[in-house]
Amino acid sequence: MPHIILEGEDRIDWAIKVFRRKVQKSGILKDLRAKRYYVKPSVAKRLKAAAARRRRHRSKRPRR
Repeated sequence: MPHIILEGEDRIDWAIKVFRRKVQKSGILKDLRAKRYYVKPSVAKRLKAAAARRRRHRSKRPRR
C-alpha cells in the first residue's frame, strides 16, 4: 500500500497530492471499483467483448 512519510515542516497539501498520485499509479481504486460487487464470469466476458468492440469501432473512425 502506498504511504508517505512526513518529516518536519512538510506541507499537508503536498503530501495528499503525492499520496493520491501513488494510489492512482498502484491501481488500488480501479481494483476496488471493479470488485465493488460480484460479476458472473459470463457477464464479465460479455462486458470485456463489448469494450473491445467499442475500442475497435473508435480506432476505425477517421481522425480529424
